Amino acid sequence: MSAESIDVPGLGHGGMPIPTGCRVGPLLVSGGIGGTDPATGVMPADGPDQVLGIFENVRRFLKAAGATEADVAKMTFFVVDRSLREHINTSWVEMFPDEGRRPARHTLVAQLAAPMVVQCEVLAYVEDGSR
Repeated sequence: MSAESIDVPGLGHGGMPIPTGCRVGPLLVSGGIGGTDPATGVMPADGPDQVLGIFENVRRFLKAAGATEADVAKMTFFVVDRSLREHINTSWVEMFPDEGRRPARHTLVAQLAAPMVVQCEVLAYVEDGSR
């Protein structure tokens, strides 16, 4: 199996030669996904708006990779302030309403490049038939 880069318009890494994510067989992994508005390239100043943008960008990444929310095994969030967890929780429950089918999640405090205050990574398992 060879790696397949997943590029999503508007979710670049500042001109760096880094794809949005990568798929190797059924394993799908993202790089850091922020809340940047893909249409404007602007990062919202407000943390809660960044969280909303992240969840929308995760959906875009999954779709580009031939995956859905049901394929997500784990999401890791990096926040500059733990108070953002309440906003993550709101979007989390909206994306994964069935508490018996939610993926694993981990939240870490991290230093992020301003104005970013939250970022996430996604790990998914995509059956061949999902593509």
